Amino acid sequence: MSETRVAALDHTVQQTNIWLKRLEETAPLDDRQHAYVVLRAVLHVLRDRLPPEMAVHLGAQLPTLVRGFYYEGWRMVDPPTHIRHLDDFEAAILAQTPAQFPLSPVRAAQAVFQLLWTELDSGEISKVVHALPAPLRALWP
Repeated sequence: MSETRVAALDHTVQQTNIWLKRLEETAPLDDRQHAYVVLRAVLHVLRDRLPPEMAVHLGAQLPTLVRGFYYEGWRMVDPPTHIRHLDDFEAAILAQTPAQFPLSPVRAAQAVFQLLWTELDSGEISKVVHALPAPLRALWP
């Protein structure tokens, strides 16, 4: 890892790499690139499902670098998706991953949700989980 000599940037790169390594181990995945794809896809689908205010509160807790790709392409004025069923949630994740991705969308979501559960404020995560319909809540630890 190269250092930028800017403490905040070096710290967020380090934090992001720790998160990606945990995903590699938890999922399990073959490499860091796959972990990045999983994290980005699941965060985008989750973000798009949440009410905007809650999506912003979740984003504020993410490491700076992760926050950047979390918000990538998001328009706060767009209404949240109305995904209520696991099949639709899986399809939305699949749409954001390359063909023949080596991990099922359900396993990807579970791994990312486990990471968020352990790394972020439990009160805020609890609000996120309760904002989801029961089939999607079942994916959380």
